[in-house]
Amino acid sequence: MLGTEKRRSRGRAFGTRRKLFAVIGAACAAVLATTMLTVNASAGQQKAPAKPTASAAGKNVGYFTNWGVYQRNYHVKNIETSGSADKLTHINYAFGNVQGGKCTVGDSFADYEKTYTAEESVDGQADTWDQPVKGNFNQLLKLKKKHPDLKILWSFGGWTWSGGFGEAAKNPEAFAESCFNLLNDERWKGLFDGIDIDWEYPNACGLTCDTSGKDAFANLLKALRGKFGDKLVTAAITADASDGGKMDQADYKSASQYVDWYLPMTYDYFGAWDAQGPTAPHSPLTKYDGIPKEGFNTEDTIAKLKELGVPGDKLLYGLGFYGRGWTGVKQAEPGGTATGPAPGKYEAGIDDYKELKSKCPATGKVGGTAYAHCGEQWWSYDTPETIGAKGDWAAQQGLGGTFFWELSGDTPDGELIKAIK
Repeated sequence: MLGTEKRRSRGRAFGTRRKLFAVIGAACAAVLATTMLTVNASAGQQKAPAKPTASAAGKNVGYFTNWGVYQRNYHVKNIETSGSADKLTHINYAFGNVQGGKCTVGDSFADYEKTYTAEESVDGQADTWDQPVKGNFNQLLKLKKKHPDLKILWSFGGWTWSGGFGEAAKNPEAFAESCFNLLNDERWKGLFDGIDIDWEYPNACGLTCDTSGKDAFANLLKALRGKFGDKLVTAAITADASDGGKMDQADYKSASQYVDWYLPMTYDYFGAWDAQGPTAPHSPLTKYDGIPKEGFNTEDTIAKLKELGVPGDKLLYGLGFYGRGWTGVKQAEPGGTATGPAPGKYEAGIDDYKELKSKCPATGKVGGTAYAHCGEQWWSYDTPETIGAKGDWAAQQGLGGTFFWELSGDTPDGELIKAIK
């Protein structure tokens, strides 16, 4: 998942047979019975994966980062006070680590040890010293009590921690067993409704290069589906639709039968890792004249996944609640040269929407997203207007919903999430 600091991060089971409501004559009944027996016998020979709990239709998935409780001072209570909880269907909790072929805790202090006062707590009740779980996990349990339909998944990997997936892929069943046991730990029983895998990138390069083979991703997800049954299993995947790019390196088609939905990371296509530019929006919806690389836009990403055979309702489109920018830029329009990344509050070249909307207001649009030129800085980011237009496009495409990275980048009153259709 390409994103902020620390982050760049069915198949169908055979359904039950419907009962016959009427029989016209004994002979017809016999024929029908024989036919049904034949079909059922054939179905019994199939080994289809367990059916996911639901289609992706209408999903709105937001990532919550465990490190956000530090510098960003963003806590679970902010999800409630911003109004975001009313808009979310799912929260992906980022991140758990992958070590020694197993799912492991990412940050125990933030996850379940940090003590919250009554003022900081979702329900106004302070933590006590002897309760079994505190931290984000306890606050999320409280949030679920307020919003019973809200589902929470634990996301593993990300840009920084994807290096462990290669080892996990050597024994997918053991990996799945470890993940299932961790998510169902008695201390936070009832918190997690499933697992999200953020492998950057199967059989390709991210922070490190993976050589697990083209089938490894599908094998890993198959094992997770087998272990998690009707719990949610999802995966954040590459948005690289270029010829020979990351999407061609793993079998995303086969793997898709085991997930409830994919989250293709349709942002961070371009950024100030190319320090001299050319400037380009990091989350273009469509290609445009002068776009630096073919296949690096949401429309092409979704089209390629559909061509591979992934159903549209298993695809969520991704939004970044942040912008990426350069400095030393003279040209207002995209395609200009730069001298390096623009300064950001937490990291050079990147800043939250809540900062950029006033620091460097949008001055134009290209490829279905906004850009801004202020002084010698050039930024691109989504606004409520462009998010609304992207939602219209996604509905026309029959996509299953949206997801975004990540909650703390929005304004205190949830300006961006409230623009999601």
